[in-house]
Amino acid sequence: MKKTFHEICADAKINIKEYSVEDVLQMLKNKEDFVLVDTREDNEFNHSHIKGSIHIGRGILERDIHLHIPDHNKKIVLYCGGGYRSALAAESLQKMGYENVISMDGGWKGWNKAGGEIEK
Repeated sequence: MKKTFHEICADAKINIKEYSVEDVLQMLKNKEDFVLVDTREDNEFNHSHIKGSIHIGRGILERDIHLHIPDHNKKIVLYCGGGYRSALAAESLQKMGYENVISMDGGWKGWNKAGGEIEK
């Protein structure tokens, strides 16, 4: 069966946790312990990104995640441009044994719309 990108993402979203931008803003406000990971392309991250996020691009995430986050129990919030690539990334990290992975629905676009803090 052939599936489109959006269909694959919809399937992934069934298997993962998703938080809204507002949820993640509240987590930051509450000083919760988690790692915010930008899964966008290098040029997107280098242009600007969410303040305090680390960059592990979607293309190298599975290969390099252990270099940045060796603890499989650490809470990880992933984001991309709109919440699709991060959903795929979350599903993939779960398959690798990461147990507390969250995709931020709305991604970078939603973050900017909500007025979240960014770095350039």
